[in-house]
Amino acid sequence: MSDRSAVGSNVRGLGLAALAVVRDMREHWAPASAEELEQFETDALSGFVLARASAGLADGTIRGDVGHLDQIRTWFGRPLWDMEPADADAYFGKVLRGSPSGTRLARSQALSTYFMFLELRHKVELHRMTGRVIECPIDEMNKPRGAKDAQLRIPPSEPEVGALFAGWGSELATCRKFAPTARNYTASKLLSQVGLRVSEACGLDLDDIKWDLGRFGKLHVRHGKGARGSGPRERMVPLINGADRTLRWFIEDVWGQFDDDHTRPGAPLFPSERKNADGSSRRVGDDALRNGLKDAAQVHLPGWGKKLTPHILRHFCASQLYGSGLDLMAIQEVLGHSWIATTMRYIHVQQTRVEDAWVAGTERAAKRLEGLVR
Repeated sequence: MSDRSAVGSNVRGLGLAALAVVRDMREHWAPASAEELEQFETDALSGFVLARASAGLADGTIRGDVGHLDQIRTWFGRPLWDMEPADADAYFGKVLRGSPSGTRLARSQALSTYFMFLELRHKVELHRMTGRVIECPIDEMNKPRGAKDAQLRIPPSEPEVGALFAGWGSELATCRKFAPTARNYTASKLLSQVGLRVSEACGLDLDDIKWDLGRFGKLHVRHGKGARGSGPRERMVPLINGADRTLRWFIEDVWGQFDDDHTRPGAPLFPSERKNADGSSRRVGDDALRNGLKDAAQVHLPGWGKKLTPHILRHFCASQLYGSGLDLMAIQEVLGHSWIATTMRYIHVQQTRVEDAWVAGTERAAKRLEGLVR
């Protein structure tokens, strides 16, 4: 036997021996009790939350991921690390078959991220306790396709939104609960004027209105949405499009019916009817604003009914600003988008590039025909 053949035989022998060791390691494990596994599952999820917070993700993003994991865990009935690709096939192919693509994507991404965490942090422990080798059940064959923001949102027209707020405004004179109705009206109108997210509106304080900045005053949005789930992204929003008049009316004529101390630090711009222990008003929740808009739309814009949401008003604002002549960079700054491509998705239903090109093309064709006729 040549030296090279001998070396090859030795290497192959060492490789087989190494594989035998690996097989032996997987065969010898100490099964944990049900109580130990339950405690480990709780600790693992707590560690996952802490790791994502350490990465700088916003609390809302982390809550969303944990909510997705809880939905899958409830359906599966066992710890998620027991899931196999066939289980994921059944869940995403049957249980979530008719769900929106955004829901399916977000849930699969949360599951994939959790398995990545388990593999990086707890692979050895899980093998010792269960004998399982961690492997994500989401693969290239069953990974949900699509995009979270694939839905095309076409906002109502300017006359329709005008009719909504005209009817809603006239309702204020006769409604049973003036203050909360006026608050919901003001918040929704502000969303339509400067494109705030509903969560951003809920997080505003009275002190966040900077009347002395710029030509109209500005809003200091401290809880803006960060890119890719990162922490809050602050911005200054000018009170254009009549937003300054909307807020002045609300603060001068309505706000005092919720609270009597405009100077209190942290006083919310949009208060709740509920009170804190010291008698001051709590901050309104986004559900109250969403429901207020939905109820008003069903009465004053029945063609939209439940379809009109705060986010649709944000799209309406972007489209209106674009139609009024604001450039994309300015609209991006108002809306607080990280990428100009996101802003373009908000206003593309109003763009007329194709129509303009068609008109220009027909004019050129008409001139050519005119020359031929002569």
